Amino acid sequence: MAQRRTSMKRVREALRLLEECRLSQRQISKALNVSRPVINSYIDKCKELEISYEKSCTMTDEELLNSMAETKKQDPRLEKLTSYFPKHEKELTRVGVTRHILWEEYAADNPDSYSYSQYCYHFQHWVKSKEIYMRINHKAGDKLYVDYTGKKLEVTNPQTGEITRVEVFIGTLGASKLIYIQASPSQKKHDFITAQVNALKYIGGVPTALVPDCLKSAVTKGSKYEPELNQDYYDFASHYGTTILPARPYKPKDKALVEGAVTIVYSAIFAPLRDKVFFSIESLNAAIRVQLDILNNKIMKSYKASRWELFHEIEKDALKPLPVDDYEVRYFIQLKVNFDYHVFIKDVNHNFSVPYKYCGMRVDVFYTASTVEIYHNNRRIALHDRKRIQGFHTTKKEHMHPNHQFVDGWSPEKFQIWAQSYGDSVKEVIDSILISKEHPEQGYKVSMGILSLAKKFSKERLDKACSKALHYNMLSYKFIKNILENRQEDYSNEPNQTYDSTPEHENIRGAEYYAKEEEL
Repeated sequence: MAQRRTSMKRVREALRLLEECRLSQRQISKALNVSRPVINSYIDKCKELEISYEKSCTMTDEELLNSMAETKKQDPRLEKLTSYFPKHEKELTRVGVTRHILWEEYAADNPDSYSYSQYCYHFQHWVKSKEIYMRINHKAGDKLYVDYTGKKLEVTNPQTGEITRVEVFIGTLGASKLIYIQASPSQKKHDFITAQVNALKYIGGVPTALVPDCLKSAVTKGSKYEPELNQDYYDFASHYGTTILPARPYKPKDKALVEGAVTIVYSAIFAPLRDKVFFSIESLNAAIRVQLDILNNKIMKSYKASRWELFHEIEKDALKPLPVDDYEVRYFIQLKVNFDYHVFIKDVNHNFSVPYKYCGMRVDVFYTASTVEIYHNNRRIALHDRKRIQGFHTTKKEHMHPNHQFVDGWSPEKFQIWAQSYGDSVKEVIDSILISKEHPEQGYKVSMGILSLAKKFSKERLDKACSKALHYNMLSYKFIKNILENRQEDYSNEPNQTYDSTPEHENIRGAEYYAKEEEL
């Protein structure tokens, strides 16, 4: 109703500017911020009905609206042209289809066709009069808009009753308006990318571009002209052969489509689930999927078709095929190869080998939930299955130096000679460490750390600390270092002295005293 009042107000204002201000239709169009074809249609209709500005002011909005809705018998030629428009509206979403191409096809079938300029005029007027909100610039298969809803859903812990609020990811295709949503634990990088992997599987293809908001999970530095993408997000896009076009900061029109979808989702999905309790994010997503299928299969009045129908008709074939394998979220880190030709990944708490010739060099490490890849100068030099056992080494034989000889000349014998110069206990500790490893090189790092303690605490103290470590069978760098830092190397390894009898003292009461009390 408010929209009708606004339209009638524009009609009266257009008549006033024409009759009293003597403005041209072009000037009226600019003044009212309404397209010229629409202004032309207002004025032409009022002339046809002999409605002046003065007369329009005496009419109610409803009377003026009804008068303008009355139409004389339409020209058969225009009526035939108009019959093409619903099909042309959908065709314009296809890649490469333009109005001129559609006009040429129409003209070929109709010898008495309108000119191209008249075709465009009537088409634009038809779009406006039908209040169709499909934007012609949304090409099929072109963009998937992604974001998070402002409101959250809830998951309840069945044991404690604690309620956790979870994020809701949403994506929508530009042309067909097909929607995908799911609940996610957070907006962090891993959850953000995983949600998009699921969205692409849901639509069964890959659009030309993804349009996210300026989330930290997607953009490391926002910019109107050249935003800096998160490296992991860029890697994800490369895997699927698509590109990332972040929405510009403070430009809501760039993401108007997905924000409109959020409003729809609130009523179509959030509302039906509002009184239900979910004990896991999996059960919540299962319920969301049921409501999502209902939403995408519902007929849209403006299109007289459902989102799924539009998708299969105009967008499915325009998407690129999915790759064979789903994307696994990869983590990136730069490390320096240790002198035992292994790199230690702190998050995994595991050591992985590289060819021994890369000792001391910096490498790029990429790891997922299942694999670890190591690169040097953009060339992969090692590939490992990710081990779940923490604190151990994964060593490939082909990475080892022949005869277990370290590249710089280190060997078990060299460490043993070096340790002997510090004392017998030090040598025994180093021998035990080297023997305990599957490959001697795996013990070089620990041995080097223990021997380096002599520089700070002296050889004599280190030998005593190693003696204590042997006594307790705690042969680690950390344990020996703690002994030295706390000056415990001189404490006796024997248990505390015990006494067979209580020493005599005038203030200590003996058994005889308590025996006398009992007699009393």
